[in-house]
Amino acid sequence: MIGFLEGELLDKTPGQVILKVGGVGYRVLIPLSTFYALPEPPGTVSLQIHTRIQDDALQLYGFSTQDEKELFLKLLNIPRIGAGMALKILSGISPQEFEETLSLSDSRRLAGIPGIGKKSADRILLELKGKVILTPRLRPGVPGDRPFQDALSALLNLGYPKNVAEKALDQARSQGASTVEDLLRQSLKWLAK
Repeated sequence: MIGFLEGELLDKTPGQVILKVGGVGYRVLIPLSTFYALPEPPGTVSLQIHTRIQDDALQLYGFSTQDEKELFLKLLNIPRIGAGMALKILSGISPQEFEETLSLSDSRRLAGIPGIGKKSADRILLELKGKVILTPRLRPGVPGDRPFQDALSALLNLGYPKNVAEKALDQARSQGASTVEDLLRQSLKWLAK
């Protein structure tokens, strides 16, 4: 089974990438969170992989973080939650937000993801309560970084998804922005591209 791939990103579209490894192009299905985390082709990337064999097909599912992969695998253990639904869930909520949603038993948050109804959200919360515990992984410059947190809050209030807002702010920080105003200005320019 394939558990990890590192190679040249040949193509990326929402939902899948083509990754060239050792002269072979692998089609890997991905959630939107991974799509946003990847650079534009061509570039070298590494993905956590889950290999799934169904009927006559071999499917590869790729994730930018181990947390995403672990949550994907836990979702697959829930009856009537297939790989496609698990990818939709990961596209609509980060593993950290999912853990918070579980701790608060907030089925409304899950039901807000396209394709997840109230009953499915309740069932997911019931099945995974106490089973999803992520190891804290600190993002550079985020914990205790008030300007970053304030700018993130502003972008979230403007309606940007959290993973997109964080990526934009990371881009702004890499260009030297440090105040809330600079972070917002640079990240909004990046988001407008």
